[in-house]
Amino acid sequence: MIRALDNLTAIDNTLSNRFIELDPAGYFIIYVDRERGLICAEHYTNNINEKGLAVDPETGEPFPCDRKLERKPTVKFTGRTAKEIGMKITEEAKPCPLSKLDHALYLGREFVRAEIALVSGQEYVQD
Repeated sequence: MIRALDNLTAIDNTLSNRFIELDPAGYFIIYVDRERGLICAEHYTNNINEKGLAVDPETGEPFPCDRKLERKPTVKFTGRTAKEIGMKITEEAKPCPLSKLDHALYLGREFVRAEIALVSGQEYVQD
């Protein structure tokens, strides 16, 4: 059983390292609010430059990877379950803040991981 779980983890780790194009509709920072029992997802806008890098829509400068950004989210979504927050983003938000199917798939997986962490008391770290 443990060997099978290790194999599944290895598959997911390999897939997490594949190349995916950034979503020009923006990105999400996901976290768990344990006090309120919520999965939270803050949406931020970005543009994609000719090199495929995410850049600040206001300055055109690439976002740094070596320090925390001080930006305000365009909107914050919350849900008690992965399904609830996923439906708020994909079915209720107008316009939908997603333009790539692989981004939507990624978010769904992350919301399930966040829900498991919320229910089990484990730490959640966005992949």
